[in-house]
Amino acid sequence: MNVASKIWKNGEMIDWDDARIHIMSHVVHYGSSVFEGIRCYKTANGSAVFRLREHIQRLFNSAKIYRMDAKFTVDEICDATVELVRDSGLEECYIRPLIIRGLNEDKPAFGVNPFPNPIDSYIAVWQWGKYLGEEALETGIDVCVSSWTRITSNSLPSMAKAGANYMNSQLIKMEAILGGFSEGIALDDRGYVSEGSGENLFLVNDGKLITPPLGAAILPGITRDTVIQIARELGIEVVETTVQRAALYLADELFFTGTAAEITPIRSVDRITVGAGKRGEVTKRLQEEFFKIIRNERPAPKNAPWLTFLKEQKTVAA
Repeated sequence: MNVASKIWKNGEMIDWDDARIHIMSHVVHYGSSVFEGIRCYKTANGSAVFRLREHIQRLFNSAKIYRMDAKFTVDEICDATVELVRDSGLEECYIRPLIIRGLNEDKPAFGVNPFPNPIDSYIAVWQWGKYLGEEALETGIDVCVSSWTRITSNSLPSMAKAGANYMNSQLIKMEAILGGFSEGIALDDRGYVSEGSGENLFLVNDGKLITPPLGAAILPGITRDTVIQIARELGIEVVETTVQRAALYLADELFFTGTAAEITPIRSVDRITVGAGKRGEVTKRLQEEFFKIIRNERPAPKNAPWLTFLKEQKTVAA
């Protein structure tokens, strides 16, 4: 795996190997971190980061919920991200901005109370392939419904992309892997479909695109929003509604969305074949348009500025 030689920390570039924290840092013991996952893609017009500003704004939203002041602006973190990726020499990469609570070494505080501890901001980049496998984008993956319930929004806010939330995700992922599946789907506390361990979920029925609403203890995914906008532009009806578990088995098509997963078809749930057991036509069409946009081969819906180029470029005009 290729990694950038530098990591951005609190406004400075430091060596990758120097990006270390104390074992007694608050984040180690209590999961006090918020983060983002962003991709930079190689296009015919140079490398470009996909929906950078939206991701960084969500990072700041997560930090605000947890009363974490990064002491930087959205613009400053966006600029730092572009600088770091540009200097890394990687044409395509995964980007991880991270805000954590560290350790006050002058007056160490080891309790749950986070306020005495300093807040540090980092950005790291590395080369990362398809999260669920290259072939998964076409052949699809096998998933299960997890026995682990998704955390409720009044326990840990699902609107925040926080490190602590992903302990729940790890349980879902580990259970799936040990059961012979690629991924797990979690239900919420009412028994309705929520999301995967790190992906949003869509169903296709009778040509309509169906997805759990934001109130269903799901992360407001950037790729989820991207797919919804593309679908509406294509004239595909989008319905945000509660989804019963059994509806997963009866769907014509199913797919995950996420920065890491992109748009990944699901061919079976709990060993029940979904549709024809392969990528469906609606999924394929959405994939095609999605990849055209990230490669700057067509404009985003409503000519939205979704690509941030490392060098000054213009996105494809409508």
